Formats: sequence, structure tokens, C-alpha cells
Amino acid sequence: MFFILSKTLLFIISPFFWLGLCILYAGFGKRAKWARRAKWTALGIFIFFSNTLIFSEFCRSWEIHGTQLNKIEKHEVAIILGGMFEFDNEMDRLSIRRQGDRLIQAISLYKTGKVEKLLISGDSGYISDRGLHEAKQVKELLSTWGVPEKDILTEETSKNTHENAVLTKKILDQSYPHYNKFILVTSGLHMKRALACFKHEGMKCTPYSTDLYTSKNRDYFWDQYIIPNLDNFNMWNKLLKETIGFISYSLAGYV
Repeated sequence: MFFILSKTLLFIISPFFWLGLCILYAGFGKRAKWARRAKWTALGIFIFFSNTLIFSEFCRSWEIHGTQLNKIEKHEVAIILGGMFEFDNEMDRLSIRRQGDRLIQAISLYKTGKVEKLLISGDSGYISDRGLHEAKQVKELLSTWGVPEKDILTEETSKNTHENAVLTKKILDQSYPHYNKFILVTSGLHMKRALACFKHEGMKCTPYSTDLYTSKNRDYFWDQYIIPNLDNFNMWNKLLKETIGFISYSLAGYV
């Protein structure tokens, strides 16, 4: 139930949802005064949420910045959180998303000897079955790439970050109770909530942020100040998902 409610809430708070609602009322509302207000509100929503500078500054305050590979100490396990792939049912194969950077960076950690094992956590974040069973399928992919099966661990049932933490800890406690140095690999935007979940379960993890939207330096291009970018609406959805998700997890006692 919590899973379905969270998906519904994310749809309702989406800037695009409110933009569409205002446009519809501006075009079809029967009260002229409120229709005018809806029109100007829609314009304000578009200007605010399509501006790259505005999004980047809000994102910078939430995102946990990355660490260079050469500054990472050796750990026993890299925990890679799901949400990296979609599944192409026609081609019967994984299709990578932007968040697939998590897997690329985790492989770099493994190949450079920074970690001994890779643990992929997560089944599918969809409400319905779309053929994606991420941990299991990523393990098969890594095996075809030559990573020894003994170095690939999986947690194959979780559907959200809270379950990632709970079930990953259970697996490590049962099979590798002597391990105590973990590195958490997930998106910079997702890292704050993920770290809090694992800390709540008694696991201290070193953050290794991937697919970052911002950097420590404010290096903007001139067009980012003034030219609207519709991609920012999708990025706002991700940022709002994390902030609302963190608040919801706090209320539920998950962090």
C-alpha cells in the first residue's frame, strides 16, 4: 500500500501535472477571473521549472557530491542500488538509463581493486510486472562480461530504498557477518535518502555518488540562465521524489 500511495503522491506533486491543470482551467474555466489567474500561474510554473539555473541551485543543496576514484579506500562490498535499467521485452535484454552510471562506476571500483565484491540490490520499482527483475538480470549481465560469479551478490526482492537497506543487511549478516566496510553506490540525488536508510539499519556506508546533476563549482553557460529546457521538468520530478520521499520515510520511521 505504501508503495502505491507513494507513486500516486509523486504524480500529484509533479510540476507538469500542475502546469497541465492550470492550462486546462485557463482554456476551459467558466470563471474569467480565475481563468486569468490560472493562465499567469501556468506561465510562472513554466518559467520557474524550466530554468536550468533555478533547478541546479535547488539540486545542489540536496545532492551529495561525488568522490574521485583515487580517493576511495579499499572496501569489502560495493552495494549498488537498482533503478538503473528498463527491460526491452521485444529484444529480451536490459536497456540502460542515465542511472546506469551506478553500474559503470561500481565496475570501476571492482576492476581497480577498491572492492572485493559487488552486491546488486533491487527487483523492480514498477507497480506492474514489465519484465524487469534487475538484480538477477544484472548479475547475468556481469557474468557474461567476465566477472566471477562468486564476486556477485544479489538481493532480488526489494522494491524501494527502505527494502534495499533491510534486505541487503539481512543477506550480509547471514552470509558475510565478518564484513564491515561497505561502499554505497547510487545517484547523487538519491544518496541522502539511501545513506539514511542504511544507517537506520545499522550499516555505516561510504557514499559513492554517480550520475550527478551538479558539481561543487558553479560553472554555468549563458543559455542556462535564460533559455527554457523542458528536460528540467523531469529532473524536478526526481528532486521532488527524493525530498518528499525523505520526509515520508522519516514519518514512517525508515530513516
